[in-house]
Amino acid sequence: MTAADVATTTRTPTPSAGDDEPESAAVVDLAAIRHNLRVLRTAAGRAQVMAVLKADAYGHGLLPVARAALAAGTTWFGVARASDALRLRTELRPADARVLTWLHTPGAPFARLLAAEVDVSVGAPWALEEVAAAARDTGRVARVHLKVDTGMGRNGVGADQLASLARRAASLAGAGHVEVVGLWSHLACADTPGHPATHDQVARFEDATDVLRGVGIEVPLRHVAASAGTLTDPRLHYDLVRPGLAVYGLSPLPPGDPRASMLTPAMTLRSRLAAVRTVPAGTRVSYGSEHRTTRRTVLGLVPLGYADGVPRHASTDGRGPARVHVGGRAAPVVGRICMDQLVVDLGPGAGDAPGDVVTLFGPPGAGGVPTAAHWAASAGTIPYEVVSRVAAALPRTYRDDDAP
Repeated sequence: MTAADVATTTRTPTPSAGDDEPESAAVVDLAAIRHNLRVLRTAAGRAQVMAVLKADAYGHGLLPVARAALAAGTTWFGVARASDALRLRTELRPADARVLTWLHTPGAPFARLLAAEVDVSVGAPWALEEVAAAARDTGRVARVHLKVDTGMGRNGVGADQLASLARRAASLAGAGHVEVVGLWSHLACADTPGHPATHDQVARFEDATDVLRGVGIEVPLRHVAASAGTLTDPRLHYDLVRPGLAVYGLSPLPPGDPRASMLTPAMTLRSRLAAVRTVPAGTRVSYGSEHRTTRRTVLGLVPLGYADGVPRHASTDGRGPARVHVGGRAAPVVGRICMDQLVVDLGPGAGDAPGDVVTLFGPPGAGGVPTAAHWAASAGTIPYEVVSRVAAALPRTYRDDDAP
């Protein structure tokens, strides 16, 4: 190998737009968030819409997304963890929107949640007793949503315990400690429209409604539908829907479903080339030397890796290769994705230079930019994981083309 075989680019490196601009960032389009919520509100008909903001709003940023959702008329937020519910309540007034939180273990801060006017999910007898104790201690009436497992096999009270839980809830309601404001469940197969499991779950949910009515509890809010159910089946809407993925413009539906085109992905993950060099055929790339160049080509180094949330299994030795967008064209990822960097093949004679923008994923139709769904397919996973795993340490920047 000679100096002529391995060379750096001769083009002047591209400077960043400013000293404060991060070299890599997840760019979140708040106008897209509002657009998606308007689509979902239309699809939901008469049902209220809860924007699910769990996992830091699927990696998009809890508070910026919450504020954008409020601007779009959202009146409910859903989060898994108590800490996120309390963060929302620190920043938002109780009058702005109701907040529901649902993933708890014994010893959860129920007293703080009730004081902050947060609705809590109860899916087990121990949870009902702890919530009731917090209500007695704080002098507040706990607003609870009873969670019933209708076939997901994950969270919620089973049919064998529901009657006793309902009787206990009715007793606590009579004592003024608890108000049962919701009954809910989660569908396992709603992303496959018409799946028979969904029909079975809805039947069990109706049975659960009858159990509560039998002890004198008539809940004002019943909810089972997440993104897929909201978009595909009005029979699943009940009183409230809980879209998550679709809020962020990503589709839970099978590929090619036309309803997916109504959504606009809100996140773009981008970086800049850190190095560019020409290498000969046969050059080994990255750990394991499992990729070798097949011709003289130009390689680019991108300062993002699996510690930043880029799926390692999208490497060429996994299900990949994934591709990125640089210089108006697609370029494949080559070799194993490393902790904080990855290599792309820019092609023979490429004129790219350090500092040029590299987009890993973003909205479709943006000049051939790959989507989160493309990266998910390359890594053998789902778009939910691609966006929610983007590291919290990676800067988020926000744009809002509709802002006044």
